Amino acid sequence: MSYSRIIPIEFCHCDPAGIVFYPRYAEMVNSMVENFFIDEVEYPFARMMAAGQGMPTVRLEIDFRKPSRLGDRLEWQLRVEHIGRSSVRFLVNAGDRLEARSTVVWMDRDFTPSPWPDHIRQTLEAHHA
Repeated sequence: MSYSRIIPIEFCHCDPAGIVFYPRYAEMVNSMVENFFIDEVEYPFARMMAAGQGMPTVRLEIDFRKPSRLGDRLEWQLRVEHIGRSSVRFLVNAGDRLEARSTVVWMDRDFTPSPWPDHIRQTLEAHHA
């Protein structure tokens, strides 16, 4: 099962040539992860932070395949590629534009990797390919 959403390319994403400035794609990948936790896991980042928890990105790989331009509407998809004890690797793509892998680690109050809480692991497993 995958999670998807449309992200329109806006002026703030683009360089003077009108194409997406590549670091903005990293922001969009993070937005996919954050919105996945809002919409599917039902555990938003704000709730994590209020509980003293977090989920930092520890690895990010992006293959850029084709430029995107102002006004494009990209259909993004996210799926869980790998689940570890305290980490998860997401495969995120935007059609033929790019493919990214984002690895995050669950951290509890002491800022050390901790096992996924059961309610989060269950949702991650449901989205595992």
